[in-house]
Amino acid sequence: MSKDNKGPNLGEKMEKLSRKMDNMRVAEYVEMMANPKRLFLMNFVLGMFRGIGMGIGFTLLTGLIIASLAYVLRGWVNLPYIGKIIADLIEIIENYRI
Repeated sequence: MSKDNKGPNLGEKMEKLSRKMDNMRVAEYVEMMANPKRLFLMNFVLGMFRGIGMGIGFTLLTGLIIASLAYVLRGWVNLPYIGKIIADLIEIIENYRI
């Protein structure tokens, strides 16, 4: 704060604004917007990685759900009618694993 006034002077305000802009990485954003080819390439690559990550995550989650379901349903196989249906489902799932 300045010595003679109540509030900060213009230089101090500019310094504070400069620090805030550095923290927000405005210069990097402006540079990226100035080069559309780089912006397109970066968005394309990031989109590819996100898509691959979602595909891997969905595959693992689905596998976990199917394995858990098969584990739970094996305990129910002893029920008369439901057991036959569940046994058929387990057989179908195990055939797809091979």
